[in-house]
Amino acid sequence: MNVVVFSGTTEGRELSRQLAALGIEVTVSVATPLGQEEQGSTPGVTVRCGRLLPDEMAALLGDAALCIDATHPYAVEATKNIKAAAEKAGVEYLRLLRPASPLPENCLVFESAKQAAEALAAEEGNLLLATGAKELAQFAAISPERLYPRVLPTLESIAACEAANIPHRNIIAMQGPFSFALNQAMMEQFHIRWLVTKDGGAAGGFDEKAAAASAAGAQLVVIRRPPEQGETASEVLKRCKEMIR
Repeated sequence: MNVVVFSGTTEGRELSRQLAALGIEVTVSVATPLGQEEQGSTPGVTVRCGRLLPDEMAALLGDAALCIDATHPYAVEATKNIKAAAEKAGVEYLRLLRPASPLPENCLVFESAKQAAEALAAEEGNLLLATGAKELAQFAAISPERLYPRVLPTLESIAACEAANIPHRNIIAMQGPFSFALNQAMMEQFHIRWLVTKDGGAAGGFDEKAAAASAAGAQLVVIRRPPEQGETASEVLKRCKEMIR
């Protein structure tokens, strides 16, 4: 039995290893070399690296018995394409959900990065942007001197920062998730007044970010997670076990 997992996330990696341990042939699709590096090597798991168009996704599914979407909760376009590819290939589709985090009462919540940027443009103080390099363009109305983007340590991410005119001294290129202590130290080091983040759940270190913002005297700003339906990791694993009986 062959299962294709669209991944690049902690839960996707964990699930692929659990499936391989059951004797299932697993193909993991990741978009970037960093995702491939994090996936590592596991017997029974084949890793396919590179961004795929919808038709290429459908071709990859081929004779798969199941398509599991374990992409990031905010990767709305990827999920849309994966679901369409599974339908085209006639393969059962399961969306692996990452549990959301309870949001602190005093945090500011916005529907999009653009809305958050518009609100913060009128405020003062430095911003630690933990929203990803792809969202940088949304903060163009704010002086780059105030922005401290925390991005993945890749050439693509650095290029995005340069395109947004972020001073090199402001670029924090590190791979998370980060501890409470490191989050707090960063905010104190760069005199951060606003921490802008997505609700990446426990796997994304959200609780540590929220607690550190409070300790550092920074205002937590959250980009609301897109609504979606799917299954928990245990439910997906149960379905896979049922299919191999």
